[in-house]
Amino acid sequence: MKLKLTSPQILALGFLAVILTGSVLLMLPVSNTNGCSFIDALFTSTSAVCVTGLIVKDTPVDFTLFGHIVIMLLIQIGGLGYMTSATIIFLMTGKNIGITERIAIKEGLNVETVEGIVRFIKKVALFTAVIELAGALVLTTRFLREYPLSDAFLYGLFHAVSAFNNAGFSLFSDNLIRYRGDITVNLTITTLVIVGGIGFIVMMDIHKFIRKEVTRLTQHSKIVLLSTAILIMTGAILIFLMEYSNSGTFGIFPLKEKILVSYFSSVTARTAGFNTIDYSLLHTETLFLTITLMFIGASPGSTGGGVKTSTIAVIVASLYATIRGKKDTVLFKRRVPSDIVTRAFLLMTLAVFFCTFVNHFIISTQDTQYLPSVFEVTSAFGTVGLSVGDGGTRSFAALFTSFGKFILVCTMFVGRLGPLTFAVAMTRQVKERFRYPEGKVIIG
Repeated sequence: MKLKLTSPQILALGFLAVILTGSVLLMLPVSNTNGCSFIDALFTSTSAVCVTGLIVKDTPVDFTLFGHIVIMLLIQIGGLGYMTSATIIFLMTGKNIGITERIAIKEGLNVETVEGIVRFIKKVALFTAVIELAGALVLTTRFLREYPLSDAFLYGLFHAVSAFNNAGFSLFSDNLIRYRGDITVNLTITTLVIVGGIGFIVMMDIHKFIRKEVTRLTQHSKIVLLSTAILIMTGAILIFLMEYSNSGTFGIFPLKEKILVSYFSSVTARTAGFNTIDYSLLHTETLFLTITLMFIGASPGSTGGGVKTSTIAVIVASLYATIRGKKDTVLFKRRVPSDIVTRAFLLMTLAVFFCTFVNHFIISTQDTQYLPSVFEVTSAFGTVGLSVGDGGTRSFAALFTSFGKFILVCTMFVGRLGPLTFAVAMTRQVKERFRYPEGKVIIG
């Protein structure tokens, strides 16, 4: 009997296959310098495919050049999405894309229809190649001041791919702390992160608008761009104010570095995971702000994770409409469909419950403190990669037992798929054949 899989199940199994393949490759002697256990290889592979950036091995030290290339390829596949990456390969080899694959791609990219999906994938591939190459060239030029051409190009390409895909992996043991005052590195990395984080749908819409193929941006694009701008600016200002006099972080920096670090930290907190400061030295309120930004994440159809900017925008607009006694949720003079509002609240509820459950599970099994645990779990769920650290060059998760690391592997996996997609993939869908009479429930 032929097993019939739903699109979410195809996506989940596809990501799982890539993760396991990456794990095997990273365990090979040619990939690492001092050996790599299965759980550490699995964690690293999952972190790369789920474009998270949490590390239990020091990437530049514990992995070889071959290992770095494997990690970079895993990041690229994970950022574009399993089905998108597979489709690009199919197109290059001349294979036809069936309706099942088109539906799975639609689910993975959060587009509304399968119509024109192959053309869309071709544009995604072109956009990705152009943007990553441009970022790599700029970073290579900057790194040439310190490294020979071969190393500078490797660093430039790796960090461009990692930034555009919102991964946060770095080939420097201190991540990007050494470049906290470098305008070129800061602006290049953050630009790649923002472009990758707004989503391919928005990128295509902006491209059409610039070429005057359309006269106005779609409602979705406006929501994403405005919410992204608000989150970045609000986050940067609050981080600047909270850490201004912190002697462990901003207190010793000149004003230019304080501004750069504030902006960089606000941008990368929303799923990118690069850092230019030591997060273990941040004030408690700054860590909580960062947790909030990580939980929100990037935008639908992007390389990032989190509950997504548009989800938060719809929830806020719905709450505002309800408080004012209005039935419709309106954004940019357009009504948001009721089923979208319902999905937004469902997604938020699932995400909160999931993160709360995982956090309590980690605290009870790993004997960790509350705030570092919440930070690490949220970072894993939002596929961010920021961490208070293990006291050295690795993430806080490096201190966990194998079981604790596996729990975070599952968290990253759910975060990359999305809690709603994961829930649909794990349950059997039932068609509603009848409706019960409406009742009255008192709330509030």
